[in-house]
Amino acid sequence: MRILVTGAAGFICGYLIPELLQAGHQVVGLDNFSKYGRLAKSYDDHAGYQFVEGDAKDVDLLRRLAADCDQVVAAAAMIGGISYFHEFAYDLLAENERILASTFDAAIEARREGHLERIVVISSSMVFESAVTFPTPEGAELTSPPPRSTYGFQKLASEYFAKGACEQYGLPYTILRPFNCVGIGERRAVRDTDVMSGNVKLALSHVVPDLALKILKGQDPLHILGDGTQVRHYTYGGDLARGIRLAMESPAAINDDFNLSTPQGTTVLQLAESIWRKIQGDSRPFRSVSDPPFEHDVQLRVPDTRKAHRVLGFEAGTSLDEMLDEVVPWIRTELQAGRL
Repeated sequence: MRILVTGAAGFICGYLIPELLQAGHQVVGLDNFSKYGRLAKSYDDHAGYQFVEGDAKDVDLLRRLAADCDQVVAAAAMIGGISYFHEFAYDLLAENERILASTFDAAIEARREGHLERIVVISSSMVFESAVTFPTPEGAELTSPPPRSTYGFQKLASEYFAKGACEQYGLPYTILRPFNCVGIGERRAVRDTDVMSGNVKLALSHVVPDLALKILKGQDPLHILGDGTQVRHYTYGGDLARGIRLAMESPAAINDDFNLSTPQGTTVLQLAESIWRKIQGDSRPFRSVSDPPFEHDVQLRVPDTRKAHRVLGFEAGTSLDEMLDEVVPWIRTELQAGRL
């Protein structure tokens, strides 16, 4: 397949694009480097990859790129850590809606004029921000109270974009919801504001590298948001990429939605202690202190993963320990090089 991927320089796409290339697909990546600044990727010179620097809101550009593609992956979005939800509450909604409208306009035309098979929407577990059923199955986004954050609400809107375009224009879709991606390659976002966590600035959007960074900088006791009982399902970026690819290759995934996650839940406190042990070993006892949580720090985010396993044959098999073995050395290297 020939696939257009918007937001190609993003965190999850850093795993998805190599996964697609390795499977023999041709990929056209689009990004304007607005989040992290200009980045080089290991696959930039791959024979099957074409990178286009441009804005995902440029509908004419997207139309040209999508015209000869089989699928479009709508991954471009303004996104950051939980502090982003407060700092950019309006921009997250408005900017991401503009990006989506342009992407869908281009996909609808490519479907009508060309041979586009479907659009793949990278949604978010945040659509379940107000869920009351655990584990949370696909479909709960329709019966739960609406998300409280503008980011969660906008991600839910992205799913309605897909359903609306299918209903009105016959554009097939697949909706995928990654849960708590863990991996390497994340940088400090250009628009990040300085938020202190104890004596260390929060520098990264995801909790695993952020905790590792604070420990490597010598923070003791370790500052965590909230009381640490929050439950998350930390899922390796490589596993998520494989799940996305399986869905893209499966006719059974057309006009359907899937949670992509490990079935294993971990509290933030358990995560923090695991990272501490990776870095400090037994040389220093683990100590932590709780900082006041942000408003949108959800207590439980527990997905039902059975549908993806049943329909796609997908299972996220990378353990948290294996993820930390990759992430911690990468954070240490980046810190020593002065990039964090």
